Order: sequence, then structure tokens, then C-alpha cells
Amino acid sequence: MPFFIALVVDGILAGSIYALIALAFVVVYKAARIINFALGECVMLGALLVAFALHGLGLGLAGALAVAALGMAALALLFSRLVLYRLFGAPLISLIMVTLGLGALIRGGGTIMLGGVPREIALPIPRAPLEIGTLQIAADRLTAAVIAALCVALVAWFHHRSRTGVALRAIAEDRTVAMASGIDVRRYVALTWVAMGVICVAAGVLWTFVSGGGFSVALVGLKVFPIVIIGGLDSIPGTVVGAMIVGVLESLAAGYLDPGFAPVAAWLVLLMVLILRPQGLFGTRRVERV
Repeated sequence: MPFFIALVVDGILAGSIYALIALAFVVVYKAARIINFALGECVMLGALLVAFALHGLGLGLAGALAVAALGMAALALLFSRLVLYRLFGAPLISLIMVTLGLGALIRGGGTIMLGGVPREIALPIPRAPLEIGTLQIAADRLTAAVIAALCVALVAWFHHRSRTGVALRAIAEDRTVAMASGIDVRRYVALTWVAMGVICVAAGVLWTFVSGGGFSVALVGLKVFPIVIIGGLDSIPGTVVGAMIVGVLESLAAGYLDPGFAPVAAWLVLLMVLILRPQGLFGTRRVERV
């Protein structure tokens, strides 16, 4: 029983970081209906920019985070203005292809420009385990999970309580009606890409601190798709629930079966959800006339 509890706790801690990464996907999809296949590369680039600012520019942690956030926001804004604006109303496959191209560009450009940058990102967080009875919890993973949970809560509050969040929800509900109401859809879609870039910086730093950095961070994007589909592509609460399910499943599969089976477990659950509830646990069923 203690072993089972330890695995569940470890899965919840991992799920908190998964939720933050998946949130970067959901904020874009809710407003723009774009499936961002470059998400893993964006998380990787955010972490690499922080590492470059720390080791290459000699900045402190706060300065490095600010530089990386500005860099990712600028990249996201340029991509939205120069590429997505021209594809406004284009078929879905066109939007998917440009995000795949963005991912390839980030991987290639990152290898050329940031290939020699040290990957380590040190945070002022103790790594000694915390002991709660017979249960040991890694302090670094616990702190990273708490920070990730606070970031998710902040974004959720902004999306539901702020005026900008109301506009984004109106766009997600019906883009045509939102435009008729005077909402500048393109401006707000660009804002969601900027938010995605900033979230990727926070997620990349936490992931690098807990699991290691480098160009392999881009692979974390593969973990996002089961999460957002299980929870619902357009649901922030569903993203959190899906992340927790995937995190706990991976931890249990690694502990009781085989570590190599852990990623497969999430995809098996994804198949079950697609069969039983295609829109996800918290997703919105859309009915369209044809």
C-alpha cells in the first residue's frame, strides 16, 4: 500500500507539470481552433532561452525568465502576424502544416544558435526529500508541481474573470458573432499565441529542472495530445483532469509493469475515451448542420 500511494503522489506531481504544458495547447485551440504541433519545440525553446540568458548573458534567474518570456512572446507574435494572418479562414490542414513547419524551424534554428549552451537551469529549490510518515516526496518535484498548479490557476482565472478572457471565450463560442460584436478576433488570437509562448517558458524551466533539459524536451509535446484529447480539447478543467490521469497512469505503469510501458498506457486510455466519448471527458459536443 505505501508503494501504491508513493506512485500515485509521484504521478500527481508529474501531472501538474503536464497540465501546465497542455494548457499552452488549450489556450490557442480555444480561440484559434489551431492544433499546435510545434508545442514541444516551443517548450524546448523556452527552456533553452532561459539557459542561454543564465549561462551566456550572465543574468540572474528573474532576468533570464524575463528575457526568455519576451523572446518567446516576440516569436509567437511574429508567427501570428506574418503567417497565421495570411491563413485566416484557411483549411485546417494548412494550419496544421504551418505548425509542423514552425516546429522544424525551431529545432533547426535552436540546434544552430543554441547548440553549445549548457542545458542546466538551477532553481533555488532544495532537492532533499520530504518525509511524511513512511512516504518520501522529492522536494524539487513538489515545489515544481506547486508552481505549475499556481500558473494553471492564474491562467484559468484570467480566462474566466478578465475582460480579455471574456472576449476569448466569445471567440471560442462563435467567431462570426464575436466579430459582429466588434471583437478584433485577429488581435485576440495573436494574444493567445503570446500567452502560449510565456507559458512554454515556465513549463520548459520546470520540466528541465525536474527531468533534465536539452533538445529532448521537444518530445514532451507527444505527451500533451493524449492529455488534451482525454480531458477535452477546449476545456481547461478537462486539461487538468486529463493531465492527472496520464501522470498517475504513467507512474503506476512504470512501478508495477515496466517503465517502457508508461507512455503506452496513456495512449491506450486515449483510445478508450475516443470510443466512449469522442469529445473528451469535459469537451463540448458540437452539432453542425450539413
